Amino acid sequence: MLELRGISKRMAGFSLRDVSFGVEQGDYFILLGESGAGKSMILETIAGLVAPDSGTILLNGKDITSEKIQNRTIGMVFQDHAIFPHLTVEGNIAYSLHGADIPKEEKKRRVKAIASELGIRELLKRRPGTLSGGELQRVSLGRTLIQHPSVLLLDEPLSSLDTRLKSDLRRLLRSINRNGQTIVHVTHDYEEAISLATRIAVINQGTIIQTGTPSEVFSHPKSEFVANFIGLKNFFKVTLVRDQDVTYACLSDQFRVITDTGLSSGEGFILIREEEIQISLGEAETGLINHFNGRIVEIVQNSRGVDVTIDAGFELHALITRESLSKLDLETGTACWVHFNPTVM
Repeated sequence: MLELRGISKRMAGFSLRDVSFGVEQGDYFILLGESGAGKSMILETIAGLVAPDSGTILLNGKDITSEKIQNRTIGMVFQDHAIFPHLTVEGNIAYSLHGADIPKEEKKRRVKAIASELGIRELLKRRPGTLSGGELQRVSLGRTLIQHPSVLLLDEPLSSLDTRLKSDLRRLLRSINRNGQTIVHVTHDYEEAISLATRIAVINQGTIIQTGTPSEVFSHPKSEFVANFIGLKNFFKVTLVRDQDVTYACLSDQFRVITDTGLSSGEGFILIREEEIQISLGEAETGLINHFNGRIVEIVQNSRGVDVTIDAGFELHALITRESLSKLDLETGTACWVHFNPTVM
């Protein structure tokens, strides 16, 4: 439905390079990357606010690369809301219909309908200065959705909201998407991407480095950057070596990990999932194929459990329960064994 082919744009100190991806009808497509990666510039290029130096933008098979903004049937919600302070909520939402050949009563009906859908009908007579951040975001959404855009572009829509408001707006955005609205949403928050996306593109320094479903991207990162960005800690570049019918992933000349891959040689990555590492105080019989002795260097409790950092000649992070921490009586400096199976990427 929406396709970018080889979009490049050079600006002072930054450039987009050969950006290509496709968004299907009904997708919730998230562009995920750090601040300054080029996410917002891609949105502005799709919307027609920035002209690319090269490349093509197609919407439903039509080339819209040079199309006027008002003819693109694409709506964009800006990070700062861009609400008119002198207009009421009703006036802000209705502003998008200004100049359209629509009877006044029909405009009022549409405004009330979209306000009801967004849960802000009771705010229609209010001024923006009296609204919360979440309410302002809904007004901004309403002003854009009333145009029935083919694609809705969202620039960091949750970044300025507190945790409760973020949760509320996520539910609203999922509902809008389930009702058939195609959405392209940029964010730096991978948890936001997990909770909303049907497809994800990860961008770094103006280049798309991986695309796929959330499961594909988060379970099978294709680079160290993607792994580190999404919070995977035990991700290592390795050389695969076959020795006496066993394939090893060599982290260095001194350390190698047994794998169950069918590959016999080559370069690649291994992921050792934090939650799948077992810790024991001595050698133990387990169903896991790797066993390393080490020493605990840090213990940090977090919302997911307890992050235990182990020096096994290379740094490993294990995620265990608070009950396991207490049962094993672990503390900084404790000698231990770690047991795990890696995943080869």
